[in-house]
Amino acid sequence: MATTTLTGFSVMSLLSLGYLSWDLMSPNQVENEPDQTFSDRSPVQQPPHIIFIMTDDQGFNDIGYHSSDIRTPVLDKLAADGVKLENYYVQPICTPSRSQLITGRYQIHTGLQHSIIRPRQPNCLPFDQVTLPQRLQQLGYSTHMVGKWHLGFYKKECLPTRRGFDTYLGSLTGSMNYYTYESCDGPSLCGFDLHEGELVAWRHRGKYSTHLYTQRVRKILAAHDPLSQPLFIFLSFQAVHTPLQCPQEYIHPYKELQNVARRKYAAMVSIVDEAVRNITYALRKYGYYQNSVLIFSTDNGGQPLSGGSNWPLRGRKGTYWEGGVRGLGFVHSPLLRKKRRVSKALVHITDWYPTLVGLAGGNESLTEGVDGHNVWAAISEGKESPRFEILHNIDPLYNYARTGSLQKGFGIWNTAIQASIRAGDWKLLTGDPGYGDWIPPPILPDFPREYWSLERHIKPRKSVWLFNVSGDPYERFDLSEQRPDVVKELLARLVYYNRTAVPVRYPSEDPEADPQLNGGAWGPWMGDEEEENWATVYKKENMEWKRKFKMLKSRSFFRRLNTRMMSNKI
Repeated sequence: MATTTLTGFSVMSLLSLGYLSWDLMSPNQVENEPDQTFSDRSPVQQPPHIIFIMTDDQGFNDIGYHSSDIRTPVLDKLAADGVKLENYYVQPICTPSRSQLITGRYQIHTGLQHSIIRPRQPNCLPFDQVTLPQRLQQLGYSTHMVGKWHLGFYKKECLPTRRGFDTYLGSLTGSMNYYTYESCDGPSLCGFDLHEGELVAWRHRGKYSTHLYTQRVRKILAAHDPLSQPLFIFLSFQAVHTPLQCPQEYIHPYKELQNVARRKYAAMVSIVDEAVRNITYALRKYGYYQNSVLIFSTDNGGQPLSGGSNWPLRGRKGTYWEGGVRGLGFVHSPLLRKKRRVSKALVHITDWYPTLVGLAGGNESLTEGVDGHNVWAAISEGKESPRFEILHNIDPLYNYARTGSLQKGFGIWNTAIQASIRAGDWKLLTGDPGYGDWIPPPILPDFPREYWSLERHIKPRKSVWLFNVSGDPYERFDLSEQRPDVVKELLARLVYYNRTAVPVRYPSEDPEADPQLNGGAWGPWMGDEEEENWATVYKKENMEWKRKFKMLKSRSFFRRLNTRMMSNKI
C-alpha cells in the first residue's frame, strides 16, 4: 500500500511504532488549524524557505546518532537524510553564539567578547549592526522569531521586532521556568519573561515552553502562503537549558537511567525531537518542504552539572575546549545536491549569515565586512570549505591565568589573557580556557557530586596549549613544547585580530531594571534620551579603560572587574 512520506519516514511506519498520531499531537497542535492535505508543490524560482532551529545547552553527546542513552529518531533521520556537520563550531555560552549568528561577526567586532548580556545590564546587540533578518527582509522574506532572544532588551530598539523580525514570541532573558515563565537574576530579583511582539504575554502562563513555541511555528506555517513569499523562521528553543522541567509522561521512557538529572534532561531532548517532527510535518502539509532548508544547531556545549554530556570531547559549556565549542549541527533539505553524508568541512556559526543571505539571492555586497563565509557549496556539494581559520574569542576581562606572561608569548602576546584560535588542523588556547577535564556521561545516581568535588577545582599550571584537533579531537596531546613555531604563528594571528577588536561592552547593572519597577515583568526600562547619555559616557569610559589596560598588572584589578563573571549557573 502506498504511503505518504514524512521526511524519510513513512507515516504508516511511524503510526505502527506509536511515534506519530495526529490525534495525539495535542501538546503542539495548532488551534483552529486549517484542514489541508500534504502538498509538495514547489514555488517557481523562489528563494527557499529557511527554518533555523537552535537548542540551548545541548551537548555533543546529547543526540541519538552520538549517544547511546538519548533517543532522537526524528533528528537522527533528518540528519541521516541530509548533511551532518561534524566539524562545526559555535561559542561556549549563549549570548555570543546568538550574536554571531545574527550579525555574522566575531564577538571582538561587536563588543560582546565578555560573558553574556545579563538582565539588568543596559546593553544589547550594537545598533550599527545590520542583522541577518534585516538582510532577509530586504530580500523579500517574511521573518519570524520564536523563543529565546538573550541579546539585550534595555530599550525598545533592542527588541527582536526592532532588529528585523516581523513577529516575535519568546523570552528576553537567558533562562526561566518552563511553565510559569518566571526568570530570576539572583534569589530575590524575579519577573515574568514571555513576550509577544513588544507586549508581555501573560495569557500563555502555564503552557510548557517547548510545546508553546512549536505551536507558534505551526501557526505561522499554517497562516502563510508558501508560494507568495519566502519565509525565514528562527526557532530558538529554551530547551534543554536549566531548570530541568518537563511533563512526567516524557520521563517514563527513561526510567532505566539512574541519574535523575540525566533522566530529565533526556526527556527534554525527546520533547525537542517531537517538536521537530511536528514542524517537519507542517512543512510538508502546507507546501513548504520541497523548497525549504532546515538547519539544526546547538548554541554551545552541554553542562554536565545539569545532565548534559559532551563525551568524549574535553571540557563543557563555558570553556574553549572542544566540549564547549564544537557544536551539534546538520542541514536537511531537498535542495542539497549531495545528501546522506557526513561533512568534515570547517564551519562556524558566523558562516550562516552570508550563507543564508546567498541562498536568499543576495549578492556579496550585502555581507561585506562580516567574519563568516558562504559555506553552501561545501555543505550542499561537498566542496572544500572556504573557511580555514576560526577565532574562538579574545576576552581581556576574563580571570588572568596566574602562570601566563608576555615572555611566555614570545614577547608578542600575554598568555595570561583568555583566547583561542584554530587555523587548519591546529588549535591554540591561552590564559584560562575553563574547566578542562573529560567528563563521562552522568550514569551514577549521585554524579557529578563526588566526582566534581575531586576534579573541578584543579587549576591549570600552564597558560599555552596547542593541539592538532584533526588528529586529536579529544585534546589529549598538548604539542605546544614540541611545536613552538606553530605556537608563535598562532599567537601572531591573535595579535592581528586583537588590533581589530572594539572596546568591550560590559556595563554595570542598572537597579532601574528591577521587574518590580516595571509591572512585574522583564522588559525595556530606558528611553531614547537616557540611552544617548549612557552610550556617550560608557564609550568614553571604555576608551579610558583601554588606555589604562596596558599599564595595569595587578590581578586583583581584574578580579574586581569580574565580580559578575559567568558562574556554573550560566
